[in-house]
Amino acid sequence: MRNVVIGFLGTQLDIGRNRGWRPSVELTRHADFAVDRFELIHDQRHVGLARQVMKAIAAVSPDTEVRLVQIDMRDPWDFQEVYGKLFDFAKDYGFDEDRERYHVHLTTGTHVAQICWFLLTESRHIPAKLLQTGPPRGDALPHGSIDIIDLDLSRYDALQQRFDAVSRESVSLLKGGIESETPVFNAMIERLEFVASHSDAPLLLLGEAGSGKSRLAQQIYELKLQRRRVKGRLVQVNAAGLRGPQGMVALIGQRRSVMGIAGTERAGLLREADGGVLFLEGIEALEPDAQALLVQVLEGGRYYPLGSDSEVSSRFHLIASAAVDLAVLVAEGRLRADLFALLHQWSFRLPPLRARRDDMAAHLAHQRGLAERALGRSVGFNADASARYLRFARDPGTIWAGNLRDLAASVQRLCTLAERGRVTLAMVEEEIAVLTAQWQGVVRDGDMALLAEVVARPEGLDEFDRAQLAAVIRACRETPNLSAAGRRLFAASRAEKASQNDADRLRKYLARFGLEWAAVQGG
Repeated sequence: MRNVVIGFLGTQLDIGRNRGWRPSVELTRHADFAVDRFELIHDQRHVGLARQVMKAIAAVSPDTEVRLVQIDMRDPWDFQEVYGKLFDFAKDYGFDEDRERYHVHLTTGTHVAQICWFLLTESRHIPAKLLQTGPPRGDALPHGSIDIIDLDLSRYDALQQRFDAVSRESVSLLKGGIESETPVFNAMIERLEFVASHSDAPLLLLGEAGSGKSRLAQQIYELKLQRRRVKGRLVQVNAAGLRGPQGMVALIGQRRSVMGIAGTERAGLLREADGGVLFLEGIEALEPDAQALLVQVLEGGRYYPLGSDSEVSSRFHLIASAAVDLAVLVAEGRLRADLFALLHQWSFRLPPLRARRDDMAAHLAHQRGLAERALGRSVGFNADASARYLRFARDPGTIWAGNLRDLAASVQRLCTLAERGRVTLAMVEEEIAVLTAQWQGVVRDGDMALLAEVVARPEGLDEFDRAQLAAVIRACRETPNLSAAGRRLFAASRAEKASQNDADRLRKYLARFGLEWAAVQGG
């Protein structure tokens, strides 16, 4: 691999006043460290000296390519200015770690510049090692010393605090720029930011439909791209679309020899995700053969495309999402235990919208902004309309069955119907009626349909009993046996009981309605 050095021109040292030692020049004369390219940073005032150093390097090391990089700074001792200019340099630089090794030369430049080099390399905005040179010391080191430092500043608390601002920016990115007042959500995002920035292991996002898993996966990808943990693309696919033989072909690809017809070859999603992120939505729908293949690729990085006699490699970061309890699927034999173990190393559960009522104002403002961009015009809420909508949104009885999807659709409707660019109280009242009817239909139809499978006359039950019994039946059908269902349903109260016979408690509850376990499970 090629060695690339990035460093400041030494406006004093590179003149050669220190016993004739010019660190930028002597660096290229070490036989055991070949410099293939030198990115020499200078300002307008020292263009002449930079050209002299470039000429001197060409004389002692003809194979070293020198690039003069002009970065003008009003005050090289101003931390904010220096860090900002070097951050912009790193952001725009095309690092290629597969072909080049990068080193930052610390010896030249102000102390402020050296601190900035430390910060940028430790955070991997510059994927480099630090390189320190020193003047000659006798015949043993005629060109001076050279030390390469593989930096890990995480051990130093004081220096680690310098990265708080970058971390806050990353957390804001994962939140989509929406400030949250929900402690559980904030704690989850902060942990996710750290894991995504430091680990390449699979990530599992859990949560109800519409809770924001897809959007969060895209934001994780953006974060990994910024932190240079990936350089490929984001490949997003729903596992439900990978069913049957064509689903496997879509996943692993196929050679032309399979069909014998030009244009029938396919790279496959795994190959397309190489070097990037594969986001697999609804992984609970993945078929057994595809599960086995995924385990193989995650552990070994290699597989055979359809019709190929040779393996291909693919290394990617996997993000999977699920709306159900994967442990239940493992118990039922519908999900491989080894895949579950790989996925569950890092799992994060997104709270539903009804659990984030303190964030409703921020979400309302965000969705209104999205609606305005889609409509191409500004829309405002009258004060009484905004207050009424937020009271409804925050009310404990508002279920938000579709989570963020329901909120987005609601705000989009209001903004679209606001002919004069203002949402009125009457419009909000009408929208509340629309949402309430929508959710009543979902809950009523879902519960009644479920109860009708096991109860002769569900309409004869009290509304309270209908809601509670429907929840119990769903839990029974999502667990493998009576004991497991009891443990799930009585998880909180069982700790306070001397005798923890959860199965018996559940059996007695079902008996109140003339039901037995087999009938509830069989449906």
